[in-house]
Amino acid sequence: MDGFVTVSEETTAEYTEKRSRFIATLYPCDTEEKAAEFINKMRSEYWDARHNCFAYSVENGAVKRFSDDGEPHGTAGKPILEVIEGAGITNTVIVVTRYFGGVLLGTGGLVRAYTKAAKDAVDLSQRVLMTPCNVFSCSCSYSDRERLVKLIEDCGGTVEDTLYTAEVELKFYLSEEKSGEFLKKLCETFSARLTAEITETRLCPVKI
Repeated sequence: MDGFVTVSEETTAEYTEKRSRFIATLYPCDTEEKAAEFINKMRSEYWDARHNCFAYSVENGAVKRFSDDGEPHGTAGKPILEVIEGAGITNTVIVVTRYFGGVLLGTGGLVRAYTKAAKDAVDLSQRVLMTPCNVFSCSCSYSDRERLVKLIEDCGGTVEDTLYTAEVELKFYLSEEKSGEFLKKLCETFSARLTAEITETRLCPVKI
């Protein structure tokens, strides 16, 4: 199971060049279908714009597409894709919307403008490393919950869900390399009163 870098949420950046507005919207997606849905959403939102150019890299980088959407060939979609690749991210789509300002930018100017808009969105985004992780389940008393959560976070883990019944059941994940350290500290901290069970192993986001 190989890890990869992606983004965690939608991010927007805007750039103006000679009265033309370039609005770059970045979004995490892992399939072509999801990328297409987002591109159509942007086209609907910015229906009055001259161009909605895009590029995406999905399925962990196995599928890459781009479109100039009416701009001169090679001046928009490809530069956007090169920004995605240059940032080392995948499972990401970027749509750059252009409102024409009445002044022609030339092919070089268009490449620079689309590149800058896309790069600004990437620079503002929160990137995450999708890392092979063990997903754990652990039950504890209400009085132990705070200490257990702190231990999980101190070991680099993330709590995904908490169920409150007679006890507190936590669902959380840690990277495979940190799991052994966590289990050892869990035993030491709670004098072997608590045990954590691995329920699955999957790729999970870790902020970078």
